[in-house]
Amino acid sequence: MPHSPSYSCALVTGASSGLGEEFAIQLAPQVKHLVLVARREVLLEDLALRIRQSFPLVTVSVYAADLAVSSERDRLIETLAEQGHSPDLLVNNAGLGDYGEFATAEWPKLEAMLRVNVEALTHLAHALVPGMIRGGRGAVVNVSSLASLLPIPDFAVYAATKAYVTSFSEALRIELRGHGIPVVAVCPGPVHTNFGKVAHREEHVPGMPVREWFYVPREQVVRESLTALRNDRARIYPGLKTAVAALAISVVPIVLMRIVMGSRPRQR
Repeated sequence: MPHSPSYSCALVTGASSGLGEEFAIQLAPQVKHLVLVARREVLLEDLALRIRQSFPLVTVSVYAADLAVSSERDRLIETLAEQGHSPDLLVNNAGLGDYGEFATAEWPKLEAMLRVNVEALTHLAHALVPGMIRGGRGAVVNVSSLASLLPIPDFAVYAATKAYVTSFSEALRIELRGHGIPVVAVCPGPVHTNFGKVAHREEHVPGMPVREWFYVPREQVVRESLTALRNDRARIYPGLKTAVAALAISVVPIVLMRIVMGSRPRQR
C-alpha cells in the first residue's frame, strides 16, 4: 500500500479498539512513526503487528498505560522523551462513559471518567504542544461527542466532560493559530464500539435509547475527521445525520431543550 508521510510521529490514545484502532489504521500511510497507547497491551501488539505487515516503512511503538492514573501518564511522557519521540500529531481519543442516574453512580467510575476524558486529554496536550511549537509544525485531534451540545439525563457527567473537550479545543485552536498548528474537535454521534458496553452498569439492562439508523460506521467517522484536519476545520460532526442533528440542536432554545431531554427514555 502507498506510504506518503504527512507527520513524523503520531500518538493515538485509546488505540486498542473502536475509533482509536481505526485512527491508527487510517493514519498509518500518513506517518513515519506511530505511537499506540491504551490499557490492553495484547490488543495494541496485535494492532501494531497488522500495521507493520501492511506498512513495512512505518515504525510502531506500543505503550500500555492507564491514562486515568497521572503517574502512568508521566511515565509515558518521560519514555517518549527518553526515546527521542516528539509527536507532531496528537489524537486524544481515549474516553470513558457511564450510563445511569448520577445519584446511583459509583464514584470510582465517575472519577476515572473525569480523569480520562478531561484530565488525561489536557495533560497530554500540555505535554506535547510545546514541542510542536518549537518544531514549527503539528496538529491536535480531540475526540469529543455530539453529546457535548446537550445536557443529557443519565449521561450527565459524560456529556459535561465532552462539553469541556469541545470548548477546550476551540480555545486551543485560537491560541495555536499563529503557530500554524490546527486543532479539530471531532464530535461523533453514536458509533458501534466497545464504548456502550463499558458505559453500561449492568449487562441485562436495555441499551442507550438510540435508533440503529442513527449510527455512523467508525471508518466513516475517522475518514471524515482526517479530512477535516487536512482542511483545517475547527469542528466536525461525522455523518450527514449527525451534522443535521447538531444543526437542529444549535437552534433549539434551552427552555425547549429541557423539555425534550426531560421526555427521553430514562435509565432507572
